[in-house]
Amino acid sequence: MSRIDDSRDFIPVRIAVLTVSDTRVESDDRSGNVLVDRLEAAGHKLAARGIVKDDRAAIAAQLRVWCDDPEIDVVLSTGGTGLTGRDVTVEAHRDVYEKEIDAFGVVFTHVSMAKIGTSAVQSRATGGVANGTYLFALPGSPGACKDAWDEILVKQLDYRHKPCNFVEIFPRLDEHKRRK
Repeated sequence: MSRIDDSRDFIPVRIAVLTVSDTRVESDDRSGNVLVDRLEAAGHKLAARGIVKDDRAAIAAQLRVWCDDPEIDVVLSTGGTGLTGRDVTVEAHRDVYEKEIDAFGVVFTHVSMAKIGTSAVQSRATGGVANGTYLFALPGSPGACKDAWDEILVKQLDYRHKPCNFVEIFPRLDEHKRRK
């Protein structure tokens, strides 16, 4: 079972938070605030924060900018993962991914089922890797952001988490680019 190995030192991760919304501004961005509060409380660093409209090209462009920034290790986006016509965050993420973390969406659905029952099928939360950066697309509700952070990300973004975690493989995410 998973556990924290106290013999290992905590390694802070640099995380950017992107809210996808046609209507939100930072002052009323409850989901973005949930993520910022939780990542900082866990000891990580907020590396960047932004809001972008529900536009596939604009979302993908911002993700690429942050993936190219060596001061950002992880991007968490919130919003635009549903089923409506304006929900294009998942498609934008997949435009950027080099590899998708398929199990992230599966585990998120499992966590959500315990909270909201079969309504969990309406979320398309996803995760992936691009240019050595982890990307996660979370639903736009504060509750879903809490669930994703508290049940999955806080553990996987902690180097002390055993038996394995995302942090310990950071150095190997872009090893294919270094091979000759």
